[in-house]
Amino acid sequence: MTPVVLLLLPLLLLPGARLEESESLPIEIHVMNSVTNAPAQTYSASVVKGGILLGAMKRLMASNAGFKFTFEENLNFGPFLVSVNGLAGDPEDHTYWELLVKTPTGDTLRLDVGIGCYVPKAHEQIILNFNKW
Repeated sequence: MTPVVLLLLPLLLLPGARLEESESLPIEIHVMNSVTNAPAQTYSASVVKGGILLGAMKRLMASNAGFKFTFEENLNFGPFLVSVNGLAGDPEDHTYWELLVKTPTGDTLRLDVGIGCYVPKAHEQIILNFNKW
C-alpha cells in the first residue's frame, strides 16, 4: 500500500490583493443591563456573509457615535469583550458582558464562543447583556 501525502499550502495574500466582501447581512445589536435594569439600546448593524461579530461591531462603532466597545486579546481564547458604551465588567463586583443571540425563530442562545469567533446570520439579534455571575 502506497502512503498518501497531502500538501497543505497556506493562503497567501499578495500586496494589493483584497478579499472580496460578499453580501451584507442585517443584524441588530441589543445592549442590555440585567444588573441595573437600565433601558436597553438597540442598534442596526450588518455583517458580511461569513464575517465575524467583531467586524460588525467595529463597523458599527465607526458609523455610530452612540455605540462604543473595548476588548482585550486573550492569548488562548481570542478577543474578550471588556466594555460597552463605557460600562466595563469588574471581577470584584462579579460583573461581565454576556453574549447571547436571539434567532429569527425566537430562540435565545448563550454562545460558547466570543466576538472574534461568532459568525452571525441574517436577522439575528445579538444581545450584549451586562450581568453578574
